[in-house]
Amino acid sequence: MKAAKILRQKIDSNRLTLGALATFHFWPGLVEIAMKAGLDYLIIDLEHLTFNAEMVAEACAIGRRMDFPILIRPPAAELTPIRLAMDLGPCGLLVPYIENLAAMNVIRDAVYMKPRGKRRPGGPGNRWVPNYQYATWKSEVEADLIILPQIESQLGLDNVDAIAKDPLTTAIAIGPYDLSADLGACWQAEHPKLTAAIQRIREAGRAAGKNMWMIGDPSSLVQKGFTFLCIAEAIMALEGALRDMAQKARNNPSAAPVSDTPLP
Repeated sequence: MKAAKILRQKIDSNRLTLGALATFHFWPGLVEIAMKAGLDYLIIDLEHLTFNAEMVAEACAIGRRMDFPILIRPPAAELTPIRLAMDLGPCGLLVPYIENLAAMNVIRDAVYMKPRGKRRPGGPGNRWVPNYQYATWKSEVEADLIILPQIESQLGLDNVDAIAKDPLTTAIAIGPYDLSADLGACWQAEHPKLTAAIQRIREAGRAAGKNMWMIGDPSSLVQKGFTFLCIAEAIMALEGALRDMAQKARNNPSAAPVSDTPLP
């Protein structure tokens, strides 16, 4: 898929690559918003909420038509959820809570057709290809598929080198909140254990010749040299922008003073 090729080239070339995560709300129009905002990709998050499958499939189709990368985060690193996510037609997956190579093998079985895997394609994702021959699936879907395994536990951290080196891994990824909780530093963003873990994941990616997917404040992360970024969850970004606009309006010297006196 062309969208996957475009995203993979940006990731591998270490160009600044910016995306957003849609967790709390999703609708197909968010794809157009992400594109107009100048983002490079959008991830539809199915780990915590279940959005309408037809709506997600339509967003993936928009991405394919517009050569804009749409990824999905499935609810778990298990065969059926990953296979069903693939059937919706994304150009890649952000896979949560990967702890070892056994989990990578599950992903492989779910995304690759036989003989390399166990995938049984169906649903809207079938519109990816002009025919259903294995060679077509392999060249047009599997060859450039983006797979981002998230390290979110101490066990995953212990096995991060092997996970990063796995041929299926496009870039190594992190789940910083869950990882901080597993390390006993639940959302202490600057805790030494978490900062050391982030550096450890980053080094594993570099050793494998791969980039690292990171989520957080883009200005800070760019200063630290990260290039493959998720800069916001869409609705949290909207909330933050509205809050900033409201505060600026209230702090404007021309704003009417607060008064307890009712209007006449």
